[in-house]
Amino acid sequence: MQARLDISKHAAHPWRIAQIAPDFELIDAWALPAEGTLEDFARLDEIFSKLDDGSDKGSRASRFLFRLREWLGQLFGWDKELNTLPIPGCRETSLRERLPPDLRAATDDTAGSTPFRPVYRTSDEWAVELSNTTVHAILHVGWVPQTDTSYRGQMGVYVKHRGWFGRLYMAAIAPFRHYIVYPALMRRIERVWQAGAEPQ
Repeated sequence: MQARLDISKHAAHPWRIAQIAPDFELIDAWALPAEGTLEDFARLDEIFSKLDDGSDKGSRASRFLFRLREWLGQLFGWDKELNTLPIPGCRETSLRERLPPDLRAATDDTAGSTPFRPVYRTSDEWAVELSNTTVHAILHVGWVPQTDTSYRGQMGVYVKHRGWFGRLYMAAIAPFRHYIVYPALMRRIERVWQAGAEPQ
């Protein structure tokens, strides 16, 4: 199952991220190919932490796009100040500076091998962030109740653009995100979830 959602469907849930980052724009939302009990959310968290779409195990098109983006980032210095710039329009460099005490206490400092930084984790949602010279972005995953005992995963991507170039950059890569990168990510999550194994 891989389904792009209307962003209003992700935004409709009372996520903690909406309280922490009300100044960010939700630009993408996907239903994840993962369903289970409340306790299974920890497994989805672990799967995400071990997935890397730029690795040799991703799709060919996705690998090419990640390597192209890495090359362009080095050429133009887009990632030279990775995760060090202030959030656009703010003084904070990380959303962790906005966390209330209960979320701050429940957050660890690991996000696998990805360049994302963890923001917080709860029993049914988590968020990580990435900042460079184009945007400050949040990857948010939530566990949505379907019945009293059944849940389904959803993913949302929130951003604050760094000026006109950041907005232009995100618009330019939107087709690649929607038709190559995210579908490839969904297929890999689905394979791993159904197999009940480590990422393949």
